[in-house]
Amino acid sequence: MTGIRRLPRARRLRRLFQGLATLLPALGLVLAAGAAAPAATAGGERTVSRGWNDFSCKPSSAHPRPVVLIHGTLGNSVDNWLFLAPYLVNRGYCVFSLDYGQLPGVPLFNGLGPVEKSSAQLSTYVDKVRTATGAAKVDLVGHSQGGGVMPRYYLNFLDGAGKVNSLTALAPSNHGTTLSGLTKLMDKIPGARDAIHGLTPGLTDQAVGSEFLKRLNSRPDTAPGVRYTVVATKYDEVVTPYQTSYLSGPNVRNILLQERCSIDLSEHVATGMIDRVAFKEVANALDPAHATPATCADMVS
Repeated sequence: MTGIRRLPRARRLRRLFQGLATLLPALGLVLAAGAAAPAATAGGERTVSRGWNDFSCKPSSAHPRPVVLIHGTLGNSVDNWLFLAPYLVNRGYCVFSLDYGQLPGVPLFNGLGPVEKSSAQLSTYVDKVRTATGAAKVDLVGHSQGGGVMPRYYLNFLDGAGKVNSLTALAPSNHGTTLSGLTKLMDKIPGARDAIHGLTPGLTDQAVGSEFLKRLNSRPDTAPGVRYTVVATKYDEVVTPYQTSYLSGPNVRNILLQERCSIDLSEHVATGMIDRVAFKEVANALDPAHATPATCADMVS
């Protein structure tokens, strides 16, 4: 283990990413998608086309709250939302997305820093969006870490609940994950959890049994005054078992994608990035007064 720690940080990160891509194909898909992302600006925000991250946008009376999109682990503010962001913009929402959890020398692949620090980045960004739009509250929509542990920490520990109307979570890591059993393997190797945590704490914070999860789950799943919608898939191979996505509380709707469309085969990445049935549930959560049932027909709508 001391040999691992003596390797240069860049080499250690490369080895870790290579191992993750080999052991977990879903993460490999995200890594591959990230290669085509546009470059970040000097201020750390990406230049985005197709109508979102427009800080001159003012919410309408029909959609009075801006929507903040929160990408997943190894994602970024563009790749994760190439389909959902335009879907919401076309419905009249002011839509924004942030990058968080960056590590030095690791471009494009975000969400790897400590979740507590990432939550503080979300707090700053929400305040920025509220100031720019004049809205008192925002609606949060997140995928994986971005719909689970990270915004939950913001809402429950950083006084975010007073600034947020709702959280809609796509395949979220709300109560941690076994990573299809990989976390058990990690714990069988002496020092492996600590070594990986030293490199990419955003990963190990989400692993079942982490100190971060113990602290997060010491409080109720939900915060008063915030509406929660969880969309899970039984084919999730990253957040496992998939039922760990679900929240408990009177202000929660837990939805299994396959109960809306039995032939929907979306797994973890697809649920957050391209699944139109999941997108319909996002639209329903953002505008419950005009919600209509999500069905298989939404796959081609």
